[in-house]
Amino acid sequence: MICCLNPDCKKPENPNHNQICQSCHTPLVQLLRNRFRVIHLLSDEGGFGRTYLSEDTDKLNELCVIKQLAPKFNGTWSHRKAIQLFSEEAKRLQELGEHPQIPTLLAYFEQDNCLYLVQQFIDGYNLLTELNSRKIYRDWDIQSILIDLLPVIKFIHQRGVIHRDIKPENIIRRKADGRLTLIDFGSAKQFSAKVQRKHGTSIGSHGYSPIEQIRDGKAYPASDLFSLGATCFHLLTGVSPFQLWLEYGYSWVNNWQDYLPFILSPELTEVMDKLLQKEIQHRYQAADEVLKVFMKKHTHLLPSSTNEIIPIPAKIPQKSPHQYLWLLNLFIMFGVITFFAVGEFSYREFRKLPIDVISLLKKSNNQKVAANQSAQILDKNLFLLNTISSDQNKVLSLAISPDNKMIVSGEDVNGNINNIKLWDVMTGRKITSLSGHLQNVNKVVISDDGETLVSASDDQTIKVWNLTNNKLVYTLNGHTDAVHGLAISADGKTLVSASDDQTIKVWNLITGKLISTLSGHNDWIRSVDIHGTILASASFDKTLKLWHIDQQNTTQEIKQDISQTLATSTQTFINVAFSPDGKILAGVSRDRTIKLWEVTTRKQILTIKAENNINTIAFSPDGKILASGGRERTIKLWEVTTGKQILSFPAHNHTITSLVFTSDGKLLISGSEDHLIKIWQISQYSQVNN
Repeated sequence: MICCLNPDCKKPENPNHNQICQSCHTPLVQLLRNRFRVIHLLSDEGGFGRTYLSEDTDKLNELCVIKQLAPKFNGTWSHRKAIQLFSEEAKRLQELGEHPQIPTLLAYFEQDNCLYLVQQFIDGYNLLTELNSRKIYRDWDIQSILIDLLPVIKFIHQRGVIHRDIKPENIIRRKADGRLTLIDFGSAKQFSAKVQRKHGTSIGSHGYSPIEQIRDGKAYPASDLFSLGATCFHLLTGVSPFQLWLEYGYSWVNNWQDYLPFILSPELTEVMDKLLQKEIQHRYQAADEVLKVFMKKHTHLLPSSTNEIIPIPAKIPQKSPHQYLWLLNLFIMFGVITFFAVGEFSYREFRKLPIDVISLLKKSNNQKVAANQSAQILDKNLFLLNTISSDQNKVLSLAISPDNKMIVSGEDVNGNINNIKLWDVMTGRKITSLSGHLQNVNKVVISDDGETLVSASDDQTIKVWNLTNNKLVYTLNGHTDAVHGLAISADGKTLVSASDDQTIKVWNLITGKLISTLSGHNDWIRSVDIHGTILASASFDKTLKLWHIDQQNTTQEIKQDISQTLATSTQTFINVAFSPDGKILAGVSRDRTIKLWEVTTRKQILTIKAENNINTIAFSPDGKILASGGRERTIKLWEVTTGKQILSFPAHNHTITSLVFTSDGKLLISGSEDHLIKIWQISQYSQVNN
């Protein structure tokens, strides 16, 4: 398909072989600037230009978006204003496109008396489309949207830009990872003291834009925050702010809660009420102010002490408050135990103690059962043993030492390159931080002997660390894009890495030498796992592949079989994991399923359907339970043999990025973009289902 670039053409799409438009008879431009092939009309701006879907032939026909400006009425104020805004949009994208949630500017040029702006294509759907398909947004959905978008808005405001047109149509949820992207900076305008003193052009969308922007043409950071609040109102209620504005002007914001189909949490009500204030002085003045409300509220609801234990109750009949006095006593007892344990031993010695946290729980349980039979409910409970804060860094990956005493977290940079942290499982205290990676640490793995840590980063490097002294051993260079996947062979001699450069590399972990580069995928590779001589890889090219490697001869080039494509999907594969015995392979794709295969026969044996996108999975050590977590912010436990859901519980306030079991299967550890690591007792569920 090729598109006619005449902005007045009624049917611009033509077959590839056409040289002349079959509708308007305009000569077709095969390649804009000898590079971009225009293939599909996305939108029409009413004679001023159009937006097209295109292919970038310089980048293997990668999709991109081209905006065309072809204004009529040359020399008029409208013409000049359109060119000004178009030029400003290009400048804004040039300045802001470094943010991963803002489209990148690829080109800006003039051709055949039209201006063209080429930007990154965001594969996803806008929030208005999402609203029309799902109909209902709950409290936690809106909080997730706010927490995802507010840092983006903060980013553009810090660079002197106001968006001026935030609304559901200009927010796209990416299919690849569910993250939100802010688009359409055509209305963006620098704010400065000079601009703020003068009246400007009224730019924005009625209902979503605040009164100072529509009436006076003035825009401030607080103006974008009003638009964000109006967007969230639309998603919560299904009621268009534009329709309310037509009928009531700005008076609707005074009683916005009357349109809610359900009651919001106090913290979201507080935030929404202040976002939707008509007068600018009564609103939040900066994105940070809104974020602090959420952080304050969420921190308040989370355990503040390192060993606080919060039970998540099973579904039981309602009882009087007096029947739960045993729970208060249980909290007090564990507080006393923790106080004396920490007080008696120094931190160094406390790490060496062979104390089984679960045995303490059981001992306390037995004591309470003797005093009150209702305490038996604990046998069916899940316990949150510990919550660790990673100092405002998103937790991207977790690993646990074989002795179950230490957690390692790989985190985003967020202004701090100490983005690998080592934590004591028993106390929740940070042991140390490791610095060296200049960008996000996407994956951390520990060798089976517990002596070696390997980390992979967006900075295209892999680093190998000695965990006996926490020193860097060497850095592996070779990938040309972000590294996301790592796996270490059971004997600790072979390291496998996977990258967005579409290759898998096999390294001698002892010497750091590259053994082999495996090619076969044609898109990002985000996950690898290894069991024996079989390597599995998961890619955005919608395939899982199996590879054979000879681990007995790791100092020479690997004797590899031709890779076998185990599975294809309509959506990208983002995670893969072998069961502990290597008999089952689990793959996660963006179609919200976990698929299980029998490795020896290569036959699919089970499909587990989830309600939302899954980012991470982990097998229990006995291979009977599969844990999953993702954008839904809940952890689910599945029975591997049947695919039956054993348990689902809310775990984090943001996307869950990593799950790992302790080697005894008693604890499950989760990491999230909410900057938290949580340690859960799940042994009782394991026992129930064994």
